[in-house]
Amino acid sequence: MLEHALILDSVGAPIPHDDATRSTDWDEVQAFCETVYMPYKVRPLERFSKPDATMISAMAGRVTMTRFSYGTGIFLDQFDPEAGNILVLNTLRGALNHQSDGAPVSTGAGESFVVDCSRTDYWLEGDPDHMQLNLTIPHQVMADTAERWFGFVPDDTLWTSRVKFGGPNTAWPSLLDYAARALTRTGTIAADAALARHIEEVLCVELLRHWAARAGVKLESGARAAAPGYVRRAEEIFEAEARDAPTVGDVAKRVGVSARTLSGGFQRFRGISPRDFLAARRMEGFRADLETAPAHLSVSEIAVDWGFSNLGALAGRYRDRFGELPSQTRLRAGGAARH
Repeated sequence: MLEHALILDSVGAPIPHDDATRSTDWDEVQAFCETVYMPYKVRPLERFSKPDATMISAMAGRVTMTRFSYGTGIFLDQFDPEAGNILVLNTLRGALNHQSDGAPVSTGAGESFVVDCSRTDYWLEGDPDHMQLNLTIPHQVMADTAERWFGFVPDDTLWTSRVKFGGPNTAWPSLLDYAARALTRTGTIAADAALARHIEEVLCVELLRHWAARAGVKLESGARAAAPGYVRRAEEIFEAEARDAPTVGDVAKRVGVSARTLSGGFQRFRGISPRDFLAARRMEGFRADLETAPAHLSVSEIAVDWGFSNLGALAGRYRDRFGELPSQTRLRAGGAARH
């Protein structure tokens, strides 16, 4: 199914690549890996062996998809937590041996393994025949996706779980196949922004479901159902009045608790502060208006209506959350992209 991912496009034509796709130079291979994954330490299993690496990457929004192998047996460890990245290692052929929460586990063709290198240690060993279609996902992208879809950010019960999932006959490889084909449907690695965001969202949501199921974390009903009434009532107020940006103190008073209690409740049951919850609702409301407001309204006019005054800072926060600038959303929606 994934045999030709990122090599042939959706109609079977070879995909042209601007950068080198193979290398026998350790420094060149390591530079590629530090760019698409993160800094880490690599050691060949056979002393003095040279790589025969495959190095191809494509972007799905903020998710990096890589077709990669070293072409020799390797041992990797000391992944840099400061990079803030999650790795999803999807094996196409050969095998990898992974550090897990119990005994080491192996993945073969069609099987996957996920680890948040910003939250836990990790090592892996790959045999000489390994070939991967890997994903690199910033931790914050996954946290934002969880909060947007399930109403809370999971705690480290999820993020520190290093788990194997998928399999040749499961939905996950089919989704990867769809993503790789969609990214290359025009015959190039670059996809349009809307399609890339769609693929990013689908990959992240499905990864969360698989990961949580293996880690024993309930996404659909866990934290949201367990949250006390004052947290749920505060959420309703923040959502309904996001445009007016009510203060945490005011909302706490209206739901009958102190600001400190409200903040503690949000941190415990949502994994974020009330202020961050409100900021997310405001950003989503602003985005909705960018997509639906009358065409004569500019980005800056819509921003002012939401009470945003520093447009430069707003653009940066918006891009971090949605992977594009407000003007790009407005232009794609057919409205005026004037500032």
